[in-house]
Amino acid sequence: MQVEEVKVESKGAFEAPEVNAFGQTFRDYSNVESERQKSVEEFYRLNHISQSVDFVKKMREDYTKFNRTEMSIWECCELLNQVVDESDPDLDEPQIQHLLQSAEAARKDYPDEDWLHLTALIHDLGKVLCLPSFGELPQWAVVDLGKVLCLPSFGGLPQWAVVGDTFPVGCAFDESIVHHKYFKDNSDFNNPAYNTKNGIYQEGCGLDKVLMSWGHDEYMYLVCKENGTTLPSAALFIIRFHSFYPMHKAGAYAHLMNEEDRKNLEWLKKFK
Repeated sequence: MQVEEVKVESKGAFEAPEVNAFGQTFRDYSNVESERQKSVEEFYRLNHISQSVDFVKKMREDYTKFNRTEMSIWECCELLNQVVDESDPDLDEPQIQHLLQSAEAARKDYPDEDWLHLTALIHDLGKVLCLPSFGELPQWAVVDLGKVLCLPSFGGLPQWAVVGDTFPVGCAFDESIVHHKYFKDNSDFNNPAYNTKNGIYQEGCGLDKVLMSWGHDEYMYLVCKENGTTLPSAALFIIRFHSFYPMHKAGAYAHLMNEEDRKNLEWLKKFK
């Protein structure tokens, strides 16, 4: 399937509210007195300490066995009634609502792009990793992470290993990453192989060659590829990188992108 770049001016387009569910500006991480913001900051502390090259490689190895369950798309959507994203400073609702709202917004704004409607519906399905049926954090991670480990009482992966903004591992952590200060305790931070601008990558190598922090985006992207999806490359780009805010909001890591990435980024910006 080929996707041509189009400009659509849709009457009755989706209009985003001016404030979030907590009455605050969207993606505002500065209100440290807010209880929600305190929990979000603690989430990112654990995330930034833990998401290393070794962690990502081991999680990819474990979860690309695809041996946990088999279900329909809608069954997966219904499971997200049980998931509220602890990293999100703007929403405090089950994730199925977010999926349906996203799909409807895409349908209203881009009525002729049916692939985008489906992409919006499934883009966050990887958050089922929070649920017990998808397994707890492996024992090797418990040993490696020690006191920073915070398994939820209901099982499944801890949210810092599932949700939140994503970023490359194997190269320097860009300053634009929210709560960047906590990377100083990441095992890769002072590793000379991983803490330079390019790190283990070649400039212009393409984001398909880059290891991203582990979470729902990466998992859903890998599930789509494993199942031979007919969605276009722009859809897979959206699924894999919609939480990669340092790239699509701050313009970071452009030196790792290739021409196809730059074309697909235009669709991701429309999606966001």
